[in-house]
Amino acid sequence: MSSALPSTALIVGASRGLGLALAAEYLKRGWQVIATVRGDSHTRLHDLAASAGGKLEVARVDITVDDEVAALRRQLAHRRIDLLFVNAGIAIDPDTAIGDVRTEDFTHMMITNALSPMRVIEALQTLVPSSGTIAAMSSDLGSVADNVDGGWETYRASKAALNTLMRSFAARHAGDARCLLLMAPGWVRTDMGGPDAELSVEESIPRVVDTIAAQAGHAGLRYLDYRGRTVPW
Repeated sequence: MSSALPSTALIVGASRGLGLALAAEYLKRGWQVIATVRGDSHTRLHDLAASAGGKLEVARVDITVDDEVAALRRQLAHRRIDLLFVNAGIAIDPDTAIGDVRTEDFTHMMITNALSPMRVIEALQTLVPSSGTIAAMSSDLGSVADNVDGGWETYRASKAALNTLMRSFAARHAGDARCLLLMAPGWVRTDMGGPDAELSVEESIPRVVDTIAAQAGHAGLRYLDYRGRTVPW
C-alpha cells in the first residue's frame, strides 16, 4: 500500500461561490485542502469543513491587508502546497462606463483583483514545489483581444491587469518548472455572475479542475478557459 501523502491545495478566497466550489471539488478528489475566508464570520466553508473529516482547514486572510498575508505565510511556513489557487475578487456595476466610475471604486477593484492576488502569489510561491501549480482566477473578460462588446469596464481592466502582472511574474521566473495558470471559469451563476449567467457552478468548476490537472507538470504560463481552451490575450 502506498504511504504517499495526499496532494494539498490552498484556495485563497473560498467562503462562497467559485472558491467554495473549488474547495469542495478538490475534497471530492481526495486532496487535502486549505481554504481561506475574510474575517471571523461563519461561512458555508466552515460548514463544509465540519463534514470533511479533517481534510479541510479553514484559514483567515484579507488579501488586501499586507499583515494578514504575512501572517498566513508564517502559518503555512512548513507546509508543501501542490496547488496555490488565488480566487479572491470583486465586481461593481457592469453597466457603469469608466467615466462614471468613482476613483475609490476603481482603486478598490484594482487593489483587490490585480495587485493583491499577485502579492499573495509572491508571498506564498516558495511553498509550491517545482512539480506544483500556481493559478489565479481570471476571466474571459480579461482578454483584450476578445473585447468587442464592451461592458464590465472596470472589471475587465482589473482582470487584464492581473493577466499582465502574471505574465511579468512568469518572465521573472523564466526556467521555473512550475505550471502557471490564469483560469477563465466562464460566466457562472454566482452572487457575482448573477442569475442570468450561462453556466451553473457544477458545469464550470469540475472542468476547471480537470483543466488544471491536465496542465500539471507543464512549465510556463497559460491563459485557459474551463474547457481547457486557450484564451486570447
